[in-house]
Amino acid sequence: MVVNSATDRPWSQYFCCIATGNREFVRKHPVATKRALRAILKSADICALEPERAARSIIDNGFTPRYDYALQTMKEVPYDKWRVYDPADTLRFYALRLHEAGMVKSGPNKLIAQGTDWRFLNELKKELKG
Repeated sequence: MVVNSATDRPWSQYFCCIATGNREFVRKHPVATKRALRAILKSADICALEPERAARSIIDNGFTPRYDYALQTMKEVPYDKWRVYDPADTLRFYALRLHEAGMVKSGPNKLIAQGTDWRFLNELKKELKG
């Protein structure tokens, strides 16, 4: 392994994944959007609090035959950080890398200002207190 984004800095200080939604869908279907995000965050909590259960689900659903690998992954990925990490910082970090590489034209602050809405996440952080 060259880099482990779960443990190696600076990557380990940011989310490895982010939920996105089509702007028009989110505008038209806010309840469905919030329900989907809630399901994702609740599943992250299960992975963090009950890694054995999550690993068994991965096996039962045929994603991998190796329980030991599934369990190791559940224990190593920081599923519980969604309440702690700042998604804007994560987006800024990766957007800057992509901007430096010439893969996106807009700067990080413009992308955050024009392309993000943390409303549902902030509501769910309060609702799903851990």
